[in-house]
Amino acid sequence: MPTSSATPPGDVAPPGTVAPSAPRLGIGGLLRGSGFRRLLAVRLTAQFGDGMFQAALGGAVLFNPERQSDPILVAAGLAVILLPYSLVGPFAGALLDRWDRRRVLLVASLLRAALVGLVAALVGTGVADAPLYLAALAVAGVSRFVLSGLSAALPHVVSPRHLVEANVVAATAGAAMAALGGATAIGLRAVFGSGNAGSAAVTAIAVIGSVGAALIAAGFQRKLLGPDDTDEPSRALVAVALGLADGARATAATPSVAASFLALAAHRLVFGLNTLLTLLLLRYAFRDEGVLRTGIAGLGEAVLLAALGLGTAALLTPWLVHRWGRGNAVRIAMVAAVVTQLGLAVTLSLPAVLAAAFLLGTAGQVVKLCADAAVQGEAGDWVRGRVFALYDAVFNICYVLAVTAAALLGPPDGRAPWLLVAGVGVYLVGLLAHDWQLRRLRVTRHPASYAARAPARGT
Repeated sequence: MPTSSATPPGDVAPPGTVAPSAPRLGIGGLLRGSGFRRLLAVRLTAQFGDGMFQAALGGAVLFNPERQSDPILVAAGLAVILLPYSLVGPFAGALLDRWDRRRVLLVASLLRAALVGLVAALVGTGVADAPLYLAALAVAGVSRFVLSGLSAALPHVVSPRHLVEANVVAATAGAAMAALGGATAIGLRAVFGSGNAGSAAVTAIAVIGSVGAALIAAGFQRKLLGPDDTDEPSRALVAVALGLADGARATAATPSVAASFLALAAHRLVFGLNTLLTLLLLRYAFRDEGVLRTGIAGLGEAVLLAALGLGTAALLTPWLVHRWGRGNAVRIAMVAAVVTQLGLAVTLSLPAVLAAAFLLGTAGQVVKLCADAAVQGEAGDWVRGRVFALYDAVFNICYVLAVTAAALLGPPDGRAPWLLVAGVGVYLVGLLAHDWQLRRLRVTRHPASYAARAPARGT
């Protein structure tokens, strides 16, 4: 059901108050909408392929007996894959507010399929370092572009008052499919082998996710997913050049969106730190403890527990937002993350790492779902793509900075309790920054001032 994006936000309340909430549709009610059903199918197939690709590439680089890696190389690989797109992404976001998003989803999915095939060929021939990382960079960039397009399109198929609920379903189901794709890749490694040839075969199979997403996206009507209006200049190069400034301006002018961004940035910093340390601990420091495994099997267990955390967040977030408002839901999640991170630092062990994967997965997903709803409900349709592109940049830059810091400052085996304690401080700073922005919201009482402004630069 197409909807106007200029409606006032429906779930924002001043800090400390209970936000009004519309009756929930439930999964069945959401799926009765053909537009949401098809958009969800695109997301599920795309993220299944993403999960397969990431697990296959991670296994090929980090857990491949034919290749050797150290913390600096792992961090460099992640930086090459994510950081350049983070710098380009906000500019490319202008295209999501200019081009038919149906066409973007279709073309980007097909392009991603071709790039995954290229990465598979490079892995199979033993290519490493810059060529492999640059090809993976291209895959990551197109993947984030697809996910930004899906998020920007969601308000066109779901009523604004049900955005939080729709985000819960879409993000949780998508994350679960990504985890399933990762588990599938790990299982296929046992069939095809863990060397270059086996890793290449598993990577190539990940193409099915992109091809499936393209076929499903082709079923949308033109212009159904927006943008309905645009404030873009008539010249595309000028529009792209203004993408970063427009996304940042829209975010800064909407305190509720800025608050969610700051909390999310803190979580991504800690998540990046924990990710590298976990990979090193599973490979070099820990030993199997009963059913708890190390190596790539242990990584699979950590991914599964994180996915269960996302499912838990799916149940918690609507209830938290309904009862205490979105701002307080983020506060509760951040406090829980502080306690979990501190416990991990004090009791650094294999069980503690796996427990933290679940608990921090839950807390981080609560923050992310609230951030998604803030952007979708309070950023105008004509600028939403650029805001989501900035959102992706925040995701990737914070993650890469944290991974790099952990690689440079931590020991080769990943045993760094003091770095985990630093993560506690990052969460606390993020919580304070979040509350500072919400105080701006209470003072201005105009959380959607930028979003409500009509497009001024074009039609």
